[in-house]
Amino acid sequence: MADAKLRHAIAFEAARLMYTRSESEYFTAKRKAAKRICRGDVKSSDLPSNAEIRDQVQTFARLHEGERRTADLRDMRLHALRFMRQLCRFLPRLIGSVMTGHVRKGSDIDLHLFSDSVEAITSLLEAEGLQYDVERKQIEKHGETRVFTHVHVYDAFPFELTVYAENQAHYVFKSSITGKAIERASIAELEQLLAAEYPEIDIDGAVREQDEAVDPYQLFRLLLAPLERVKQNPKYHPEGDVLYHSLQVFERAKDVSSYDEEFLLAALLHDVGKGIDPYDHVAAGVQALDGLVTDRTAFFIANHMLALDHQAGTLGHRARVKLEASPDFDDLMLLRRCDTAGRVPGAVVGTLDEALAFLRDLERANSGK
Repeated sequence: MADAKLRHAIAFEAARLMYTRSESEYFTAKRKAAKRICRGDVKSSDLPSNAEIRDQVQTFARLHEGERRTADLRDMRLHALRFMRQLCRFLPRLIGSVMTGHVRKGSDIDLHLFSDSVEAITSLLEAEGLQYDVERKQIEKHGETRVFTHVHVYDAFPFELTVYAENQAHYVFKSSITGKAIERASIAELEQLLAAEYPEIDIDGAVREQDEAVDPYQLFRLLLAPLERVKQNPKYHPEGDVLYHSLQVFERAKDVSSYDEEFLLAALLHDVGKGIDPYDHVAAGVQALDGLVTDRTAFFIANHMLALDHQAGTLGHRARVKLEASPDFDDLMLLRRCDTAGRVPGAVVGTLDEALAFLRDLERANSGK
């Protein structure tokens, strides 16, 4: 294979790995791609640059996401501005794909913050009612080991906050893609960018709307995450905790009805009440989700235990007739089968945040946003 063709083939495969989230690091993706394409060793000169891989990733994004990618970029920049204003005391700088415009499905909003106290940042996040995780990542480069602190915030779009010492606020960070100073924007610079790129938008009005909007996915996560600590009777649930069971049911539901947003949401949320009132988890779950889900999703959750009685033949005549009269009866029984199937010890499932991201993406696709 000619050098140019080999380089392009490796770039294409590395981009595919990164676009599908099989790999997140350029270094690992290009070497894994080279190993798949070439049987022998590959010269360093035949490996594509990070910029070449990034351009291929963007080609995937344009082909698969179309106009939605443009709308997401605008919305992500507005969310970034809202959040940066909340974090203004930490001199936030927008970096990464949202800054450069190279977003794709699943992209984070990346911010640099400058503070000598991570706790000061997390205290502010808690005051705003935001959910987050703190990750300390050890990186070894050029024989030097460094520890980076990342705060992952779960919002309408995921944020990754990288925290640096206050005295590094004016440090020039280099891009791993271009080797040059990274593109970054302060609050004022992002406001200028938004005004230039989207002159038709009332920026302050759009940010206010975001502030006032209730994001149900944050509330879903708040209800679901504690279920990891809720154990179940091994006689009926040999798989373990309620969250693991719920994620299994969600995976089974995706297998049988991957585009039915209401059905899939019910599969994930059907047992949220077990973290509130284990003695009447159905009523507790329905009450907790009131106003957050559609009537159809609520129907599935409210009746998933009656569906078990129906399946067992123990449901009373009047209740059985009423249940069977519902236009969603067949889907309810399908959910029942998914619920029963989602009880396998050691089954492979995605994470809670992957499940919520799938549902959020499906909602945007179905609404055309």
